[in-house]
Amino acid sequence: MASDRRTLLADAALDVLADDGIRGLTHRAVDRRAALPPGTTSAYFRTRAALLTGLVTRLVQRDQEELHATAEELPPLRTVEDVVDGLALLARRRLTGEGRRRSLARYACAVESVRDPELRELLVPRENSGREAVRLFLATRGTPDVENRTHTLLTCVDGLVFDRLVTGGDVPREALEGLVAAALRGTPAVATSGRGRAS
Repeated sequence: MASDRRTLLADAALDVLADDGIRGLTHRAVDRRAALPPGTTSAYFRTRAALLTGLVTRLVQRDQEELHATAEELPPLRTVEDVVDGLALLARRRLTGEGRRRSLARYACAVESVRDPELRELLVPRENSGREAVRLFLATRGTPDVENRTHTLLTCVDGLVFDRLVTGGDVPREALEGLVAAALRGTPAVATSGRGRAS
């Protein structure tokens, strides 16, 4: 029961952060958003630091669930087109609906983590099936330095999402194509686009 209440409060804190920013994130605001009596949030998260830690832990959990679900929906990544499709789907989910709200909260927490090593550690990219699928795609193409290129590709996609979160609009497909091409640069000559081609 306590675990359920902590999850409810962490989700409410995410909503407050997405709507009101870091300055609006208070124990009282979370109580109101969760429709719980005053003092409930402080009973579970005694300090602001504890509240932020609980919020980020829940955010990472929900992000991982989203990444896993996205990977499950997509076919195996055999072509550049497959990879771009997957990245486009992820970007779209992070810019619309509930995913957009989590993106707003994530970037606010990222700024806070500059001065908070515990938050920074929680926000370090985790292993997940989506990341592994990109890594495997690059590896099967003979891409040198697969780990760094996987990290750079996904970090650049994250940067594009942030840019569109601020300026509006969708992440252009051609931008994603360019990032994948850059990740593959220097790999042995193989077919890198078009469904049904040899990989």
